[in-house]
Amino acid sequence: MNGIASVMQSKSSTKQSIPIILESLPNPIDPERGCPRRTRLQIDLILLAIEALELKGSEAFLAVTKELELQDIIKNRVVLWRLRSTNPLRKFSQRRPLSLVEAKALVAIACYQARRLTATMRQLLLEYQQMREKQLPLENHLRLSDYLGRFRAHFRSRMNPRRSGVLVYSNDEKLNQLALKLLGQLLLCTGTYGMQRFWMSLFDGEV
Repeated sequence: MNGIASVMQSKSSTKQSIPIILESLPNPIDPERGCPRRTRLQIDLILLAIEALELKGSEAFLAVTKELELQDIIKNRVVLWRLRSTNPLRKFSQRRPLSLVEAKALVAIACYQARRLTATMRQLLLEYQQMREKQLPLENHLRLSDYLGRFRAHFRSRMNPRRSGVLVYSNDEKLNQLALKLLGQLLLCTGTYGMQRFWMSLFDGEV
């Protein structure tokens, strides 16, 4: 009897240990499977876009980790790097799986940080639209050019150029398109239930 009670108590404490912010994110796949390739890739790219928006992106991620009480999942900078390196396009890609709980923590951090950058993202997308309408090169706009330049630099320094998924973005124009697409996705993360919608979109076709 005591053994059964002990097991039940253990399961209960495990459930309670899941941070509250992650409880709103369902399990679209069997938790034992780990995250699919596409999910790991998209999460890392979204975080890459945030780093291009915010000069101290890595430090900000760790600060948000503490604010959201996710330290048990992401203990330090090294752990954060290892989780992001499950992206198969990375130069030093980790073969370890990315668990659903770890992926949820990364998504929560990304969405929380995106909300803080909402005004910046709206302004950049508005300016992009205006530049397109006037048929002006994006390099003519300082803030937009800075974001795109940082994103290209981050992408090229961290991704493996021999991967076919990276070769697709071999020129500035393709990388600019990716950076702007991610900016739009980040803006959607800031809305009502944005975190939940973004989370489920990472598993489209995987369920």
